[in-house]
Amino acid sequence: MTPRAFPVAAVAVVSAAVLAGCSGGSPTAAPSPAPSRSASVAPSAPPAPSGTPTIPPTPTAGPAPTGEACVAATVGDLDLPGRVGQLLMIGTPIADPTAIVPTVRRYRLGAVFLAGRSAQSAASLRRDIQAIQRAARDATGMPVEVALDQEGGLVQTMSGGDFPRIPSAVQQGRWTDATLSARTTDWARRLADAGVTMNLAPVADTVPAGTAGSNPPIGALDRQYGSTPDAVARDVATVVRAAQSAGVMTTLKHFPGLGRVRVNTDTSTRAVDSTATVDDPYLRPFAAGIQAGTGAVMVSSARYPKLDRTTIAAFSSPIVTGLLRERLGFTGIIVSDDLGAAAAAGSVPVGQRAVRFVRAGGDLVLTVRPSDAGPMAGALVAAAKASPAFAARVTAAAGNVVRAKVDAGLLTCSP
Repeated sequence: MTPRAFPVAAVAVVSAAVLAGCSGGSPTAAPSPAPSRSASVAPSAPPAPSGTPTIPPTPTAGPAPTGEACVAATVGDLDLPGRVGQLLMIGTPIADPTAIVPTVRRYRLGAVFLAGRSAQSAASLRRDIQAIQRAARDATGMPVEVALDQEGGLVQTMSGGDFPRIPSAVQQGRWTDATLSARTTDWARRLADAGVTMNLAPVADTVPAGTAGSNPPIGALDRQYGSTPDAVARDVATVVRAAQSAGVMTTLKHFPGLGRVRVNTDTSTRAVDSTATVDDPYLRPFAAGIQAGTGAVMVSSARYPKLDRTTIAAFSSPIVTGLLRERLGFTGIIVSDDLGAAAAAGSVPVGQRAVRFVRAGGDLVLTVRPSDAGPMAGALVAAAKASPAFAARVTAAAGNVVRAKVDAGLLTCSP
């Protein structure tokens, strides 16, 4: 298939320490080489206001809508359960991806996550993804985002002859910009050709020098590009531009950073970064990735008491909306870290995990457990029926998910 090119974001400065940006562009943009850091960047629409206006209904006549009109028309055609479905990214085993097909149809999912490890061929993966996409289009008229973890090192979903070994981020961080860009482009094209639309990478976390061994989720696994924010920021921007020029949406993770925690959110509720503030230098890699045009940012499930004393980042409006949306100016998809099997959110009922994330300003709820789709969808629908404000938040989030599909050329409108 022909790779899709992702748009490059406008650049704005929000503080001395943190850059801001937003993504946008034509839904039928043609593939193009990744721009250099010195290339001029075309301006895009300014970030939307912090409110959550209801998307207008589908027009009844006139020419085929494009851009925002296409987003409005598509979301306007969805009933409440359909809009809720767009907010769910549900896991399916990479060994049997089509196991998710009944769930895609029933809940009209917006995205699926290929979980696990596989050495299957690109042709085999492509057939499975095509089956998933047929089910999605039958259910909603739209494709799903198909995501996986293809970072490199110990975190590489696809391997084998069609998907060569990717070195760890620590190793990638030692390469020149040109080498990193060229190799990232190749890896992303292989994914795009197999039907993958979204990579839950790159890792934008910075692990301080000398502390990697005591940082289980990132440093101990060599998932960081470097030990200083500026070095990580440079590599993250390179990876975002290269991967998205090859047609795979990138996802910066794990906002606002897991490089200083001492336990893993997958296995513990005690992951805390007591240093992070709104002016934290460790936000620079995220700001650089946003400036480079990343389509998505993943929010962690750790605690950041100087940003929000009361709850984990994924449930925090000050972090998700106040810091990421408003201060950094990000306008793409905000994805949660796993809210299914991860211990960090385990004390909250499954359905309420989805509600709390969306209420905080999130768009796409990730769970690795297929069985979570029903409780999460049910809780989101019930919360929207009970609260007009939350219903508007659901509509806005669905709009963000659909907008990303339009911008990437996955979805076009017809009259």
